[in-house]
Amino acid sequence: MKSLFDNVSYHCSMIVTKSYSTSFSLATKMLAKSIRADIYNIYGFVRFADEIVDSFHDYDKKVLFSNFSRDMEEALDNKISLNPILNSFQYTYHKYQIDKHLVDSFMESMRLDLHKSNYLTEEEFKKYIYGSADVVGLMCLKVFVKGDNEKYNELKDSAMSLGSAFQKVNFLRDLKADHEGLDRSYFPNADLNNLDEMAKLEIIQDIEQDFAKGLQGIKMLPIEAKFGVFMAYRYYNQLLKKLKKTPALKIKQARIRVSNHKKIELLMRSYVKYQLNLM
Repeated sequence: MKSLFDNVSYHCSMIVTKSYSTSFSLATKMLAKSIRADIYNIYGFVRFADEIVDSFHDYDKKVLFSNFSRDMEEALDNKISLNPILNSFQYTYHKYQIDKHLVDSFMESMRLDLHKSNYLTEEEFKKYIYGSADVVGLMCLKVFVKGDNEKYNELKDSAMSLGSAFQKVNFLRDLKADHEGLDRSYFPNADLNNLDEMAKLEIIQDIEQDFAKGLQGIKMLPIEAKFGVFMAYRYYNQLLKKLKKTPALKIKQARIRVSNHKKIELLMRSYVKYQLNLM
């Protein structure tokens, strides 16, 4: 029975989420059960694509990515894949009629990571951010609004802003690993070899603007999604505050984290704010 295989596939995506991201997994647990599985399915897909270009250094990444891309296309066309991660993703893709353009834009940005190291202009940077983060937020939004196109279009811009904020925080947090380990520099107009406080604050101010737009959209989300997304917002905003207080030199030398203890504290405080409608 395919239903049994689909259930196995979903559990694989859930395991991927829990294994690769404790913060995203914690936020996803705060979503209603009716949509939780589909967010796991989206995360599993985007995580595997990202791992190919970021982690598998002892293998031919171009071949791996090409094969993954081909298998993804076949999964979407045939509505089945023997790759459990792609099988679970295609299920959610068809269930909510996710725009193929969003998937194509994501894969295009991931493909850039195979050969592109520097983003020298705002146009290049925004295009990469759109494909690597904004479209993932839009895929999730399709799930959050349960395919309601009117609500989707109403919240589209804020979802993109939130996706951008999350990705830019990741870039700033992972500055050392991206620059030294992967030889990548995402932020345009910033010399990462000589990153100073002024350049860091300019980046942070841009992220704060994205967060402000994103929060407005969170307030208008359906009840099934609102607290989970608010939790993710709170975590990333806390990480940004920590980065803001951290000297630029230290950011270049080590990966800044939010402790598990702090994450639990954020969860409890976020729940109180949510219950009291203080978002």
